[in-house]
Amino acid sequence: MADNHTPEARSFNMSRIRSRDTAPEEAVRKYLFSMGFRYRKNDRRYPGKPDIVLPKYKTVIFINGCFWHMHEGCRYAVLPKSNTEFWTPKLRKNRERDARNTSMLKAMGWKVITVWECELRKKVFNDRMDKLLLEIKSKCPSQIDTD
Repeated sequence: MADNHTPEARSFNMSRIRSRDTAPEEAVRKYLFSMGFRYRKNDRRYPGKPDIVLPKYKTVIFINGCFWHMHEGCRYAVLPKSNTEFWTPKLRKNRERDARNTSMLKAMGWKVITVWECELRKKVFNDRMDKLLLEIKSKCPSQIDTD
């Protein structure tokens, strides 16, 4: 199946895709701020530059796009039918990098939470935010006392 856009139009469209301060990130940040959480955003000191860092809770939050990070079982994570020789390795590398960053952060003692773009749709947003609050406030394995 051929691309519906000219190479110039496709290049322009792709150049407009932001890597930070996206609408899903803004929605989660606004919610957390309204609940009294204070955070850092896109902190370069940590592997993967987490979208949200909550130092008080030793928690980082990644807000992932379902397509770009290939959310398993999600209807929005569909591999394009054209140029698959480009997209397949690119999206696979994204997943591998995510796993590597998550394991490094956990090794550093951080709790890692991933919020998927599909979980921020209107119908499920409030449920996901309630779950997020519980995840943030629960102790991570390195904080649990082993008496």
